[in-house]
Amino acid sequence: MIRKAVLPVAGMGTRVLPATKVLPKELLPVVDKPLIQYAVEEAAEAGITEIVLVTAKGKDLLVDHFDRSPELERQLEERGKTDLLDIARSTCPRGVTITAVRQPAPLGLGHAVWCARPVVGDQPFAVLLPDDLILGRPGALKQMVDQWADTRGHLVAVENVPLEHVSRYGILDVVEERGQVARARGMVEKPRPEDAPSTLSVIGRYILDPVVFDVLERRQKGQGGEIQLTDAIAATIARVGLAGLRFQGTRYDCGTKAGYVAAIIDQALSHPDTAAAVYAHIQALNIRRAA
Repeated sequence: MIRKAVLPVAGMGTRVLPATKVLPKELLPVVDKPLIQYAVEEAAEAGITEIVLVTAKGKDLLVDHFDRSPELERQLEERGKTDLLDIARSTCPRGVTITAVRQPAPLGLGHAVWCARPVVGDQPFAVLLPDDLILGRPGALKQMVDQWADTRGHLVAVENVPLEHVSRYGILDVVEERGQVARARGMVEKPRPEDAPSTLSVIGRYILDPVVFDVLERRQKGQGGEIQLTDAIAATIARVGLAGLRFQGTRYDCGTKAGYVAAIIDQALSHPDTAAAVYAHIQALNIRRAA
């Protein structure tokens, strides 16, 4: 089974500056929970027991978030705020170990994943990009782990995007579709619309065979002069195969301002502490606009 997951969190988050000038983008809250915690909880639900954070200089707060905070816990306990104390102690899911490794230079997503190799070892593993917040029941990674039991090899989460947006994603070259699963003979990183083999885009969830490490170790640069994870996957398809899973759930690209705001609104409308007030506010906005 899949027991280890890599979370590449070394990026600078420049698309949402100035919010990320000091604060890691993965700690941006969606209502009352940071993006990285959503990803960690999704991984835990899927049976992951060891998570590797690939960090960089200035990202120590990401590790701190999952550590104990004795002073905070002491104050909450003294004040009898047991409900908040439970929340403070539950940032790291029970049974999950979190390890941090450094990416010494921003050489691309593929290089970030390669930096986790000493911890991952030679076994299939998951990769989650916290920028992509996916809300569903069960979570997207749990759906993928269940599907991987049949497909094996490389399995990626996919969704169709407008043709004019394919240059933002890795795109599958599909040869067969059965239900939610699309088998592919290749994938292309950020193609021009006229060159795209499909509109089925890879988003931030992967289950990968460790053969990708053999290619990533060569440090060959691809699109944008970076070491691309997509290239390593494409180079090993002949050995282990590749399939895409159309997951059930809603995906928010929280690396963009619009996607991040949409995630906050939707979550606020489903959160028991905020739903009524936010819904009333939206209604009032609609009335003012109609007037």
